Order: sequence, then C-alpha cells, then structure tokens
Amino acid sequence: MPNQDNNQATKAEVQSTELNKMPVPGKDDTEFSAEEAAEAFKENQSSSSRSENQ
Repeated sequence: MPNQDNNQATKAEVQSTELNKMPVPGKDDTEFSAEEAAEAFKENQSSSSRSENQ
C-alpha cells in the first residue's frame, strides 16, 4: 500500500474529527421532566405577573 491517495484522511485524522466523536451523555440533553416544566412555567408566570404590577 505505498501508493496511498493523498486526498484521503488518515485513521488518526478521522478519529479526531469533531463530527466523528461519540456524544457526551447529558451534554446536549433537551429532554426534561414534567416537574421541571411545571417549575419553569410557574417561574415564568410569577415573573410576568410581577412585571405587570410595576
């Protein structure tokens, strides 16, 4: 295999590219529980009612 095509990435280059890495658990986690949603909703409601009273 000494006549290797120069426009091909090496194994090390492929393994170190950002798109080829395994995802980190929880890093881009978009799921949330119903409790978290209810808490965020309550916080949003209380902050909007405070701004209306000012």
